[in-house]
Amino acid sequence: MTKEERIKKQIERLAEMKKPEDELHQQGFIHIAGVDEVGRGPLAGPVVAAAVVLPEDFDVIGVDDSKKLSEKRREELYDKILENCTAYGIGMSDHERIDEINILRATKEAMKIAIAECEIMLGHACAEDFEQAEEIRPARLDFALFDAVRIEELDIPQKAVIKGDAKVLAIAAASIVAKVTRDRMMVEYAKEYPWYAFESNKGYGTAAHYEGLREHGICPIHRRSFLKNIH
Repeated sequence: MTKEERIKKQIERLAEMKKPEDELHQQGFIHIAGVDEVGRGPLAGPVVAAAVVLPEDFDVIGVDDSKKLSEKRREELYDKILENCTAYGIGMSDHERIDEINILRATKEAMKIAIAECEIMLGHACAEDFEQAEEIRPARLDFALFDAVRIEELDIPQKAVIKGDAKVLAIAAASIVAKVTRDRMMVEYAKEYPWYAFESNKGYGTAAHYEGLREHGICPIHRRSFLKNIH
């Protein structure tokens, strides 16, 4: 495939992934957030969620499900998404919270934090748009698109999309932001706890990770509820 053919394919992919948001814009929804998480499966570290609102003219090609992208490409797109989005928010639940309330509830809690942070940034964006100098308040999202889950108590319209990170542009963008954020955290944790290869496995249960567990036991950021037979 030539470079021109590859770019054409990416442009077509961008247009296809924008369709769910375009349809909502046509229905009158303005600020539409894509919400996704990363880190439900690892044995260590937090679960991280991101909420991203993209402008209607967002034209960064290559945004896709973070799992389909190389680490280098995710890093490049992360910067472009944050530079070009209308607003974003990041939320997380740490290993202690996961052990306390279970991973699904912790994931939804992280998503709610991400949405709240996104609404704060959206408030600033709206204030700048309307040149408001008085106190800036969070601006409510009009709609939230989730990858496969629903948050029942969320008081804005929402939709769960199966494999949404591969079908909806804003959810894909959120998946990249969440993934890069968490990966960077785990690389830093690897410096503090060097026995588990966190810098490469990001807390997932690889052979090197289990070898570290056998030799050194659990460390302070391990999820004890995931490792009940290891001390």
